[in-house]
Amino acid sequence: MSFQDELKKLSEKIKQYRDEARVQMHLAREDVKDEWDDLEKEWDRFRAKLEDILHDAENASHETRQAAEKLGQTLKDNYEEIRNKLK
Repeated sequence: MSFQDELKKLSEKIKQYRDEARVQMHLAREDVKDEWDDLEKEWDRFRAKLEDILHDAENASHETRQAAEKLGQTLKDNYEEIRNKLK
């Protein structure tokens, strides 16, 4: 699987967790809502970085790829944590 495919797959998984959590947000406690707001800012940052990398994937440095992948993994984990708190 190519790096672009891996990033797209990660993005799809993040979107899935994000969508599931959003559906349950109306039931959330205030502290979880604050976490959500902070995470949404990171989601926007990740999407912008992802678009840049996918656009210039061949020229993206190894460090840039690693940073995007780490940010994406952190986002996925945090959305999953919020989703689990809402169950």
